Amino acid sequence: MNLKDFLKTGHWPTLLSAFLYFDVSFMVWVVLGPLALYLMQDLNLSIEEKFGLVAIPILSGALLRVPMGMFADHIGPKRAGQIGQLIIIAALLYVWLFGLHSKLAVQLFGMVLGFAGASFAVAIPQASRWYPPHYQGIVLGIAGAGNVGVVFDSLLVPWFAETFGWQNVFGFLLIPVVLVFILYSLMARDAPDQRAPVTLKNYGLVLGDPDTWWFMFFYSITFGGFVGLGNALPLYFSTWYHASGITAGMMAALVVAAGSMFRPVGGWLADRIGGIRALQILFVVVALSYFSIAFLPEGPAPEALAASTAKVAGWSLSGLPPVAWLAVTLFFIGAMALGMGNGSVFQLVPLRFRREMGIITGLVGAAGGLGGFFLAKTLGWSKGITGDFAAGFWLFAGLALFGLVGLVLVKTRWRTTWGSSTVTTAKV
Repeated sequence: MNLKDFLKTGHWPTLLSAFLYFDVSFMVWVVLGPLALYLMQDLNLSIEEKFGLVAIPILSGALLRVPMGMFADHIGPKRAGQIGQLIIIAALLYVWLFGLHSKLAVQLFGMVLGFAGASFAVAIPQASRWYPPHYQGIVLGIAGAGNVGVVFDSLLVPWFAETFGWQNVFGFLLIPVVLVFILYSLMARDAPDQRAPVTLKNYGLVLGDPDTWWFMFFYSITFGGFVGLGNALPLYFSTWYHASGITAGMMAALVVAAGSMFRPVGGWLADRIGGIRALQILFVVVALSYFSIAFLPEGPAPEALAASTAKVAGWSLSGLPPVAWLAVTLFFIGAMALGMGNGSVFQLVPLRFRREMGIITGLVGAAGGLGGFFLAKTLGWSKGITGDFAAGFWLFAGLALFGLVGLVLVKTRWRTTWGSSTVTTAKV
């Protein structure tokens, strides 16, 4: 990549703004994952209910991505992004001041957090429209790498909750959210070649294309796996390996960091060897990781658990048993492949749907959120029904293999139809 040409071609302040907007939005979207261990202590919930609650923001974000994409097409991505951020600021301020005192309150708050997840349908096309096809992989990889916000959540939220109480976490979150809102308002610009506002009919036409459904399915595996693990892993590590709240957050941060940091690498790899080939390799890695994790036994509980003064007690990072570190390693490899898969999918999407980026981003992004919702819910169901998490991981390993089969089915048609028109700028 020619860096000078890259900087001259698009509008880097908008790309940076899209990254920051998506970054803090992702932090807010998945905050219930690492916070669940503290927030739900007094609600007397079953393990299935806990996994269900952390999955609500993912589902809400998935459902809101299509209307947010339409909203951005009608009024412009910048104004849509500003409105979405203001809704989140108001919600965080309310919970910081008044708290959450029932399961219903947590559910309603989780639904509002979906506006943060819907930022994907605004930030991604906003950045994409500034750049030509041969830079789409790296541009969307950079903008999408804003999901590194989940790393900060996993690292910091349990510590803040342990030290200052879970309610004050939302006050701390307001600081970066408000700061990014100001920067976004000052720096972001809508691309000059804005598309005409779309209608439900336009969405219907795009949904009538089988390629749309394939992209939605592939992204439900890659992004769904990433965001589902981001929300579910703190509960999983605390339940299955008896890690303390802070330790479970650190373990989850190690895992999701791989998915976040390697997303741009996935876009770059897809630009080099082709999105289809990259996804085939990555789906194999994901399936092997899930299958391996499913066979790991439960870790032992620390003997001094009852004597601990921590709000969520358990193993410290230095005291974790070897099986827990093996799980972290396998999750790390799988999350790395999931993150790279996200970048690979969105290297292909603009090549096929350049003129419908707002529509397709909303649809594909919604499918990714739905995948994350079902992963978190399935892990809760698996633990509640069978007593362990194996069935949930087997299911999603099978979906990754089915994604591999799907790529085999479509690759010839893609390479001989729409892929051929872009062969001079990017490999399919």
